[in-house]
Amino acid sequence: MQLSQRAQSIKPSSTLAVTARAKQLRAEGVDILSFAAGEPDFDTPEPIKQALVAALKEGMTKYQPVPGDPETRRVIAEKLTRENEIPGVTPDHVVISTGGKQSLYLTFQCLLDPPADGDPPQEVLLPTPGWVTYAPQIELAGGQVVELPTGAAEGFKISPDQLEKAITPRSRAVVFNSPSNPCGTMYTPEEIEALARVITDASDRAPDLVVVSDEIYERIVYGGFPFKSFASCPGMAERTITVNGLAKAFSMTGWRVGYLGASGDAGLQFAKAVGRLQSQMTSNITSFCLPAVRVAIQECSEDATRMCEAFARRSKLIYGLVSELPGLLCPKPTGAFYVFPDVSAHFGKTTKGGARVDSAASFAAALLDEEHVAVVPGEDFLGCGERCVRLSFACSDDQIRSGIERIGGFLESLS
Repeated sequence: MQLSQRAQSIKPSSTLAVTARAKQLRAEGVDILSFAAGEPDFDTPEPIKQALVAALKEGMTKYQPVPGDPETRRVIAEKLTRENEIPGVTPDHVVISTGGKQSLYLTFQCLLDPPADGDPPQEVLLPTPGWVTYAPQIELAGGQVVELPTGAAEGFKISPDQLEKAITPRSRAVVFNSPSNPCGTMYTPEEIEALARVITDASDRAPDLVVVSDEIYERIVYGGFPFKSFASCPGMAERTITVNGLAKAFSMTGWRVGYLGASGDAGLQFAKAVGRLQSQMTSNITSFCLPAVRVAIQECSEDATRMCEAFARRSKLIYGLVSELPGLLCPKPTGAFYVFPDVSAHFGKTTKGGARVDSAASFAAALLDEEHVAVVPGEDFLGCGERCVRLSFACSDDQIRSGIERIGGFLESLS
């Protein structure tokens, strides 16, 4: 059987690959301490689970409208208006999909066209390091990724000047993710407003430029300044597609519930296009999940806050411990549940087991094989990710202490 070039060109997610390898070793009896999984270690709040059980018992098992039932879309639209201060969002501007990942995929498919013969591709500006899925999805839609590289010294954040210089008439979208996976840092409201001014000022040069704002970690913030939605900035409501979901804030990763929202007439047309595409893919999400979505948004803010408080405490713990490790450069985490230290000071060394460390991938592989600690190598996050590894602190305090102690021993053994 001949596979398509599209299928052959896509690499598997390095995050999922490391998680699977760690689970395999654990099943074989190896004492693995994993910092790989990008999901909260808490259970889904009980009211959310009970809402699903009740819907199932009441027979909510039939097809629903493709973008979600009107009541749930109303709740999401009101949330975006009230909490995120995004104007012009109605239930018709919202599409509920099977996870934030599908919402992003649909977004790029509806924004981008493959280039015609002889034409240059449409460009998507991508701050890097960035989540491993952005670039493959952009390329699958026919777009060209234009990296905006950042580094640990500037907290992995792009500058307005950097963004301004990258915008061309071929620029179709800017991907924005704050708080960031994998970096664990976030932009201040003032920094977001400065970037928004660059985009509005570039209207003549790039009239079709929009922002795809991935806000999945919006409730996991602890850096001393508030979260701000990109679409809430002046002039940006109808130039921003806001993508979110319930996975991280409410510990619902396995539920596969995501959504997107846009504003105004342009946003309405975009939502309709997404709905048409989704109708040929998955149709509606699992029907009896819909009441649980409403309960999560309307009734479980305290549960989300409680989980955020735990992540805030763990962020201080892991940052303090990582900062004491020799040769690692790591910005202070301010959102999400990751740290992303630069480990390149140890490239060129050899482990006690004889493995050569010359990349983030070889560093992570040797760490897993010799010290049984799983971290995600940064190459697939692009940019300076090739020098970094991602550690998720969605785990217990004891695991953080034990895991960082093992990493310290690993570093000391290098020669």
